[in-house]
Amino acid sequence: MVSKDLPFTRENILKIMEKYPTPFHIYDEKAIRENARRMKSAFKDVPGFKEFFAVKALPNPFILKILKEEGFGADCSSLPELILAEKAGMSGDDIMFSSNDTPSDEFIKAKDLGGFINLDDITHISYLEEYAGLPEIVCFRYNPGPLKEGNAIIGKPEEAKYGFTREQLFEGYSILRDKGVKRFGLHTMVASNELNPDYFVETARILFELIVEISKELGIRFEFVNLGGGIGIPYRPEQEPVSLEAVAKGVKEAYDATIIANGLAPLKVYLECGRVITGPYGYLVSQVRHLKSTYKDYVGLDSCMANLMRPGMYGAYHHITVLGKEKKAPAHKYDVTGSLCENNDKFAIDRMLPEMEVGDILAIHDAGAHGHAMGFNYNGKLRSAELLLREDGSVVQIRRAETIEDYFATLDFEQLKGFR
Repeated sequence: MVSKDLPFTRENILKIMEKYPTPFHIYDEKAIRENARRMKSAFKDVPGFKEFFAVKALPNPFILKILKEEGFGADCSSLPELILAEKAGMSGDDIMFSSNDTPSDEFIKAKDLGGFINLDDITHISYLEEYAGLPEIVCFRYNPGPLKEGNAIIGKPEEAKYGFTREQLFEGYSILRDKGVKRFGLHTMVASNELNPDYFVETARILFELIVEISKELGIRFEFVNLGGGIGIPYRPEQEPVSLEAVAKGVKEAYDATIIANGLAPLKVYLECGRVITGPYGYLVSQVRHLKSTYKDYVGLDSCMANLMRPGMYGAYHHITVLGKEKKAPAHKYDVTGSLCENNDKFAIDRMLPEMEVGDILAIHDAGAHGHAMGFNYNGKLRSAELLLREDGSVVQIRRAETIEDYFATLDFEQLKGFR
């Protein structure tokens, strides 16, 4: 039977459930720290390397604080994400602010924190200047259009709403130069959950060559390049993880051949990965509430798409382990479903699993990124708790489950009484 490892047993989870009922997300601190160190080690020879964790993947200040301790920054795209990073002790060069259709208060907050501001559109130059003032260093997001293929999740770059065209980059940097800005960055993000390491090396090569052209034509100097994120994880047990060492080696070779060869070093190299940092080390733990047999056999859980929407939204695969039945043959075909009034509320379709019983506990793997973060309240569903499995084996709640009172907090029932 093809399987994936877990950092806990059925007995561990039963003990946790005495205090924290299912469903809940639980994250493995030890594995997250080890993975962060693995990335830093892989990129140790890449000049000025720094990873800015994509907060959208797992927006919890406890996780951000762990990653800050490991030397990571935060990639933020909204005011709440900036505040989360700030609460985790991040400011200045620890923050990369990449947003689109951005309101003025978000630019102001990013500038007040001293973070890097990465503009999505050429019109944002004047907007930023008017409302927040131009910072010492400004970065632009590049959309390479047909020069670079996207993938199934992020789509074709030329159809994406993000970034500057090549021509707009030259114009935008010229505007900044003439306004007295002397420090510059360049960024792109053109893939999501990509498993081919060559894809990221090619992205680096494109950006390095573009930096050479812009630098020479405009007489400016770039301080950093942000290669974006998008490094995928092996959701399926038979898939192989991306070799971070292979990516780093390819990036360093492209850097030497382009940046160093043209006398443009030092140029710092940044990433903004999220999924590959925490994704494999988070689990949605859920219990079987009902079993149903009609035209198919269904396993109904106490969680739903509101807890993990990727399978319903993308048709994404998430591996499932039935705790205590790891060695039993997957002899029965099920759809694993939630209770949302939507037919795509399914964690798995036609999945071979051991014979199921009401009360069985399931661990849904690779839910440490874009899991709890993508939760919602449709159908009046309440988002579940987040737990952290500490390095010493203890468990701490890092976000409590929502309550009905939380759901109703923005409604004024007193006003309703007099409503006609």
